[in-house]
Amino acid sequence: MSEIAIIGDLDTVTGFKLGGVKKGKVVKTDEEAITAFDSCINEQVSIILITEKIASNIRKHINRTIGNEVLPMIIEIPDKSGSEATENEQMTDLIKRVIGVEMVKWLLKEILLKLQGLLF
Repeated sequence: MSEIAIIGDLDTVTGFKLGGVKKGKVVKTDEEAITAFDSCINEQVSIILITEKIASNIRKHINRTIGNEVLPMIIEIPDKSGSEATENEQMTDLIKRVIGVEMVKWLLKEILLKLQGLLF
């Protein structure tokens, strides 16, 4: 388990692929998202980046699949339309346990800013 994968819309996946993420799965429906998520689990991906909207749509499946496991780490990111209004406390707690710091938001923001610079 050492890979990173991104699940999201075409623009988000393309941006992360340009940034060096090798595994990317473009999804348009909840069924495609579940299939992509399960594929990442079966491929033993250690970090799954998934857009907030998609994660929200398949939340029950994600929770059933990973339960209380530490890996894979699921990181919800905003898509091109911005961040969701709600904060996912469960994700914050998981990140604190796994990484031990609260700098993940800062890091993701920096990555997205750099990707925006590459794309625009």
